[in-house]
Amino acid sequence: QVQLVESGGGLVQAGGSLRLSCVASGSISSIDRMGWYHQAPGKLRDMVATITTGGPTNYADSVKGRFTISRDNAKNTVSLQMNSLKPEDTAIYYCNIEGREYWRSSYRNYWGQGTQVTVSS
Repeated sequence: QVQLVESGGGLVQAGGSLRLSCVASGSISSIDRMGWYHQAPGKLRDMVATITTGGPTNYADSVKGRFTISRDNAKNTVSLQMNSLKPEDTAIYYCNIEGREYWRSSYRNYWGQGTQVTVSS
């Protein structure tokens, strides 16, 4: 079983910063891509940022220059530093990994439970 535990969400004023973290644990053997997605009320879940094992990153246009994703492969963690937050960033943020459990031959997607980020104007 694989568990993803997120932390760091909360309420912040526009222009402020938050840092989200996610730790993967359990029967995970290796992780390829790690990322963050968000879902606002009434909207679909969208990619915010992803990072592969080797380090290449990908960002949604709406967060480029404001958010930074990073990972610690030794600790199976992925973080998202969010600066210059805007009210439209308000959403539930989900951690996602593409990982493989010890007894599996293929990689699968795993999701965290989500953490609320609210940005007030």
